Amino acid sequence: MDNSSEKKILIVEDDLPLLGSLKDEFKGQGFKVLTAQDGMEGLEMVKKERPDLVLIDILLPKLDGISMAREINKLKFGTAMIFLTNLSDAEHISDAVAVGMVDYLVKSDWSINDVVARAKQKLGLK
Repeated sequence: MDNSSEKKILIVEDDLPLLGSLKDEFKGQGFKVLTAQDGMEGLEMVKKERPDLVLIDILLPKLDGISMAREINKLKFGTAMIFLTNLSDAEHISDAVAVGMVDYLVKSDWSINDVVARAKQKLGLK
């Protein structure tokens, strides 16, 4: 048992088919899964639920993912974050990395299994 059932993950993604696929996969792996479809909703969810990990799309309605991550850092909850994005240009990558302890996955380069593996790694699970 890797204790994934004790871990809470928030997925902030406005692409509903992708959001559904990620949610189903993480639930299937035993995680408690929360979802939000825009950055403001995601930030409120972080404040209320204090997830162990947040998967954040960068291009989001209302509040972009990088701004959301900066706000999460200000809360000092120690929340782990992984950006999931279609943006692979140097400017967005450097903005994302500047936020701090955040991983960055370009959507075209990964499968859902890769995301789950990276999430488990980030959470210290096997």
